[in-house]
Amino acid sequence: MKKVLVIEDNEVVRENTADLLLLANYEVETAENGRIGVEKALEFLPDVIICDIMMPELDGYGVLEALQTQENTKCIPFVFLTAKAEKSDMRKGMNLGADDYLTKPFEEHELIESIESRLNKNAFLKKEFSKNAVGLNDFLEKASDYLGLEKILKSFDATRFKKSENIFSEGSVANTLFFIENGTIKTYRTTESGKEFVTGLYNSGDFLGQLALITDQGVYTETATVMEDAQVHKIPKKDFIKLLYGNHAVSSKFISLISNNLVEMQDKVVSMAFATVRQKLAKTLLKLQEKGILSNNEDETISIHRDDLAGIIGTATETAIRMLTKFKEEGLIDIGANSRILIRNKQALEHISCFN
Repeated sequence: MKKVLVIEDNEVVRENTADLLLLANYEVETAENGRIGVEKALEFLPDVIICDIMMPELDGYGVLEALQTQENTKCIPFVFLTAKAEKSDMRKGMNLGADDYLTKPFEEHELIESIESRLNKNAFLKKEFSKNAVGLNDFLEKASDYLGLEKILKSFDATRFKKSENIFSEGSVANTLFFIENGTIKTYRTTESGKEFVTGLYNSGDFLGQLALITDQGVYTETATVMEDAQVHKIPKKDFIKLLYGNHAVSSKFISLISNNLVEMQDKVVSMAFATVRQKLAKTLLKLQEKGILSNNEDETISIHRDDLAGIIGTATETAIRMLTKFKEEGLIDIGANSRILIRNKQALEHISCFN
């Protein structure tokens, strides 16, 4: 049962409001002034607070400010209740962080609808969404409801891509965000000499193309090519923009979902820049295993083209092949049919990958 705290100095309004909420199956606590309201909020920890503005000892604005300083209460949805309908009062309350505003006298359905709306939105903010097709679909549906929009791709199908197909090409117009349900995709840039410089490997749960959608150029700065057959979901740019700029809370959730752990990626680039070829290869193999691209289970390994592997570690293909051969001779890896790599001694690779 959801809990509501009603803070109101007018006894008739306070009791009538409490009765309406009790009839709607809410657990209700009341307070007759702002000071007591703050105390009860900290003790009762309601799911929603309904608070009058003009009260003795501590007004509604003071209550809101006091509760926002407390870790346990700062995120509780807060609805102002007042007899004043002046825009200045409403603006001040919203600027302080109130979630909604009800003007007395109000209808029963207005009160209940306001509370239910706050509860639904708060549930969205607290919810963690999995980085898979089901989680993404759930996020899009909840975000649509939160933003009050009819549809932001509430359901969408995956597009199948075969090995060696391009998802997008360097220099093409960026109009889609891509989400990988399964499969493996590499991104690369073409150097002036015509060689490929691999910029990343992505698999299930990763997003592609997000940065290109928000840059002034509006084009993809790299090519994305399928390494192993993949199923990919597409989110049009117009929906991407709605999710990114439509609401701060939705934006924060969305950015967290599509980030692909950019901090980790940046740390990897910095560390790899100062490593030896041996260290780079060991570190890369471990990272591929961590992402599920390589595994110590032979059935789960995949073939990595030697040019791609060389591009990732930033060395010539011949050098990468020689180092792979040396790793095999040392018993660190096996190289099977179709050039599939199988890690045999993870601990030794971890030791090699460490450097100051």
